[in-house]
Amino acid sequence: MPRALKAHVLLVLVTFVWGATFVVIKNAVAQDATPLLFNFIRMTLATLALGTLFYRDIARIRRPALVAGVLTGLWLWLGYEFQTTGIRLTTASKSAFITGISVILVPLFLILFWGRKIGLWTALGVLAAMVGLFLLTVPAGEGAWANWASVNRGDLLTLACAVSFGFQIIFLGRATEKYPFAQIGFLQVATAAVLMGIAAPILERPHIVWTSRVGWAIVITGILGTAAAFTIQAWAQQFTSPTHTALIFSLEPVFAWITSYFVLGERLGYRAGAGALLILAGVLISELLGSAANAAKEERGLLQQAKT
Repeated sequence: MPRALKAHVLLVLVTFVWGATFVVIKNAVAQDATPLLFNFIRMTLATLALGTLFYRDIARIRRPALVAGVLTGLWLWLGYEFQTTGIRLTTASKSAFITGISVILVPLFLILFWGRKIGLWTALGVLAAMVGLFLLTVPAGEGAWANWASVNRGDLLTLACAVSFGFQIIFLGRATEKYPFAQIGFLQVATAAVLMGIAAPILERPHIVWTSRVGWAIVITGILGTAAAFTIQAWAQQFTSPTHTALIFSLEPVFAWITSYFVLGERLGYRAGAGALLILAGVLISELLGSAANAAKEERGLLQQAKT
């Protein structure tokens, strides 16, 4: 299997893990643990796991890689902190949709700050995914539209979360182009863990009840959802663009819905189902048609070089 294809498949699996663990995290932080403390513990566990696995690579970290990894970890930390703080002050549907705005912020940031260009099919894929996210996460009816008309502090915090995750995807992609993915993967998680440890007692009154539910949630999210997931993301982004990565991550609410259906018996209505299909269509449009268009463009460029 080509590395680019393997990278895309693994990113889809990572997104599935994140979507599937939504129920686990929700149950854990509902009563047994405060969100920021929970994040700190899972990040610390992930840091220890990555440190044990990649200790040889970590021992060879130099200053440029350190700076790149810490900057990526800063955005990762901000994303989680803004998200968990903002969701307490806004509705879950608005939080999910606003967080999903990172799908369109990634190509926008690349255009504004790095002078990148994106193809027509990729742009159409992003648009389809955004419409799908809206249908999937925002309920129908006049009440839903009325809620969107009032922007509160939680909405602004969640928007900051989307901005942070957008930059995290971009900085991670740029860092893994230059430095070993194991070093960057460890550094971003370790940086987030340290900053979460500092922020938790400042931003909340941390408490945790060590139930089996919390224990399993920390192990699953710390090892699979954090250590494995962010290491795979760091490796995969060597072979896929930040825009494509963001599009694949838009599948997270789709996988969350699927998991909720089988675990909690929650049914997917027609509106949400249409949204899920649009997200899938957006990813397929970008990955299949967009990749084909890029390949054809590169082939034309090679032919022109050969003629000259």
